[in-house]
Amino acid sequence: MVIGLLTATITLPASRSLKDKRAVLRSLKDRILNRYNVSVAEVGRQDLWQAADLAFVTVAAESEVVQKRLSELSEILRGSPLFVLTRLETELM
Repeated sequence: MVIGLLTATITLPASRSLKDKRAVLRSLKDRILNRYNVSVAEVGRQDLWQAADLAFVTVAAESEVVQKRLSELSEILRGSPLFVLTRLETELM
């Protein structure tokens, strides 16, 4: 069993309130959860309306599956026009 963890810090320059931030994060979470077998949570900066720390976790029997999933997630995060990705880290356990 292999566990993959992807942590990301994003900034939301267009966000003007926590409501704006929640809308962007909800859209991102829904898109990712519909497409991939991962768990996602906002793990930091909940009180800031222009930044968020997110964690994505996935589990599989083989490391190749986990690495592919995390790679695809990182591409989605890098390509989104709704926010700026400022930090991205992956870890396999």
